[in-house]
Amino acid sequence: MYSITSDHLHRPDSDQHLRHRQHLTTTCSQGHTSSLILQTLEGGSICLICLSNLISNPNSPTVHVSYALSQLSQAISQPNFLHNLLTYHPHFLVSPLVTTISLFEDEAIAKQTIDLVLELCRSGNCEVYGEFVARVSDRLSSGELAWSRRQVYMLHCLGVLLDSQKNDPNTYIKDKDALYLNLVTGLQLPSEEIQGEILFVLYKICAIQHAWLGDTNGDVVCGHTSLILRLSLEALLKTQRDDVRMNCIALLSVLARRGFFENVFEDNNEADNFMETTEHGVEKTPLNLLFAEAVKAPLLSSDSEVQTATLDLIVQYLSCGGVSEKEVQVLVEENIADYVFEILRLSGCKKDSLVTSSLQVLDLLSVAEVPFKQRLAIGFTTMVAVLRYVAEVPFHPAQLQSLKILSECVSNCPGIISSSNIEEISLITAGMLKKHVDGDANMFPEIFTVVCSTLVALIKSPSSHGAPSIAKSLEDISRYTITICLSYYGEHLFQMLHSLYLLKVAYEYSFEIRPNYTVLRDCILDICVTKLLPWVSTNINEIDEDVALGVLELFQSILIPSDFQPKEFADVLVSSSWFGFSFGCLGLFPTEKMKWRVYFLLSSIVDVIVGNDSGQSVRDAASHLPSDPTDLLFLLGQKGAHNQEVLCCQSAVLLILYTSSLYDDR
Repeated sequence: MYSITSDHLHRPDSDQHLRHRQHLTTTCSQGHTSSLILQTLEGGSICLICLSNLISNPNSPTVHVSYALSQLSQAISQPNFLHNLLTYHPHFLVSPLVTTISLFEDEAIAKQTIDLVLELCRSGNCEVYGEFVARVSDRLSSGELAWSRRQVYMLHCLGVLLDSQKNDPNTYIKDKDALYLNLVTGLQLPSEEIQGEILFVLYKICAIQHAWLGDTNGDVVCGHTSLILRLSLEALLKTQRDDVRMNCIALLSVLARRGFFENVFEDNNEADNFMETTEHGVEKTPLNLLFAEAVKAPLLSSDSEVQTATLDLIVQYLSCGGVSEKEVQVLVEENIADYVFEILRLSGCKKDSLVTSSLQVLDLLSVAEVPFKQRLAIGFTTMVAVLRYVAEVPFHPAQLQSLKILSECVSNCPGIISSSNIEEISLITAGMLKKHVDGDANMFPEIFTVVCSTLVALIKSPSSHGAPSIAKSLEDISRYTITICLSYYGEHLFQMLHSLYLLKVAYEYSFEIRPNYTVLRDCILDICVTKLLPWVSTNINEIDEDVALGVLELFQSILIPSDFQPKEFADVLVSSSWFGFSFGCLGLFPTEKMKWRVYFLLSSIVDVIVGNDSGQSVRDAASHLPSDPTDLLFLLGQKGAHNQEVLCCQSAVLLILYTSSLYDDR
């Protein structure tokens, strides 16, 4: 029974026999000992035995039970009452409260009781918490409540207890195997409410085990992993409730982190490509197909948190070691990439976490190159908008993925790109490079590389010829990239190679635009004369061979005979002792590749300066010419009147010496 003595408290008339006057009593009206009667701040008292008898009696009117629980809740909020309860009778109310949850199919009473349980666990010691976990899990392990509303309340109570964990609550669960079996059985029921509660309990159990056991799989849940995965995916596929989806996704995510997906894939790979059968011989849906189908509805949820959680689950799934390219291909063929592109389009880049997770998924799906390329056309316009968004945020984690996907779009689907797309992407990337040069927002080296690759693909796209404004962007981009490379050359060597190639392609592009865009051409020539030439001449001893070859290749592409022959550029090169510098390169890098590049560049200089395609003799003899200039003089001393090869080499040497002597380069 429940007893309280406070004149200002209202209570039902049927409880009048529990009221006492405001004076200390040694017993309650039922004669229970005073040691179990606790005083309240209002001057009343609560007999713990009367309270326990009332709330644990299935015949008690629910209105009385609810009132008693509310008065206990009010009393517990008083520090003195709570102190006395937890000091002298910490375990007294554990059993009655658990019994209350299991007795009444009343949601309000269940909520009141669970709130009291949680408050006692928060305020009490670990032993009180452990006893609550043990008693609640025992009820669920026994299955005595069947699958009723009371079972739902008990599941919710266990979920709340696990969520407020103290130490490792798994140690208080006595019969783990029976508990898991009952939970797995409950997952197969058609009730979404029961499924939601079970999924949350399983999620908390698995997450806590992961926190305490690490990556070891030596817990009871391992024996049920395959079934839990399948039932969870089936629940995710069928449910229309976002709260159930979130619990399901949370469970699947922690299972993925613990490597259970990988284990199932390994087992199923030995069993004929994931195919399982039921007891009646009916073939089950393969796990990878079930996963693909299950995530589609959550991806289209109106709740962005559900969408983000689903995307993160896909990332976990694709990142586990057991997923092969074939499984990735299944997701792409099941249109998951299309769903992700649609999420990005509809979100308008308003949710940063949604953008980041979406691009992570697309990046992982791109492993299945062939089917993924077929989906790029769907998402190209959306990806341009995403790039515009992430480019404004310094060090945005999705910059690299968005650029990589765009680069793949441009390279593999050139027909989908419009001239306006090209202009917009070039403006965005120019802005990113400018911020890096100005120091407003530094750029990761990998992003710089992909920017250059993307721009090269854009320039080579057929649509670039209809986008004359890209030439203006390329002027700025050319200056920015070289400035960045020269500033960070010692740290990021590979950046220079990509920048040199971009300059080469941009220079060739300046001839393809109609009319020829001389401003871009002059810009690149100015970069070569004022920045690259002084830098390479001064730092040749510190420059890598590949970079030196890249510079020589760029210079040669400028000097190749065409309608436009930059005589001034050739004059600048030779006036800068280029012949001597070239043989210095041969001394530093005595490789066949360097020899070919040096002599071909020298032949182009001869073509421009001497004219009449006179450099052809140097190109013809290049394979036989020596790398050491001293050997050139030795070659001239050879008698070769009847040896056409020697005569050809001597002619080439004389031409090189003659051209260099015109500029006093000895």
